[in-house]
Amino acid sequence: MGVRKKLMADRMKEERKSIAFARLNDCPTPPRKMRLVADLIRGKQIEMALAILRFNSKEASKRLEKLVLSAVANWQAKNEDADVESANLYIKEITVDPGTMLKRLQTAPQGRAHRIRKRSNHVTVTLGSTINAEATK
Repeated sequence: MGVRKKLMADRMKEERKSIAFARLNDCPTPPRKMRLVADLIRGKQIEMALAILRFNSKEASKRLEKLVLSAVANWQAKNEDADVESANLYIKEITVDPGTMLKRLQTAPQGRAHRIRKRSNHVTVTLGSTINAEATK
């Protein structure tokens, strides 16, 4: 029983070698604004995605650029012998989920108050490598 578990664990570890991910939790940007930037880079090659993010004027693009660089560093840590340029890394999956919401009150006329919802989000970037995916098939 222990041998089969070990073989399965080794196989899963080998499959996950071509995939690296990074998470950004509780980013103080509304998810709707972050999704606008995330949609620009979904499925793109890493060099192209970083170029898009670098020259985008939105505030969310700076945070996503840092997150993509972190995912590339995570991929390098998993694949120490491989080269980033030759691996053809691309953004396999990027998800933007709503995070915690800070609820605040703003004063309004005639003694009333309006609720302000300051939204945050969680972003997950998953990188894939086309070289390793073709080698395993």
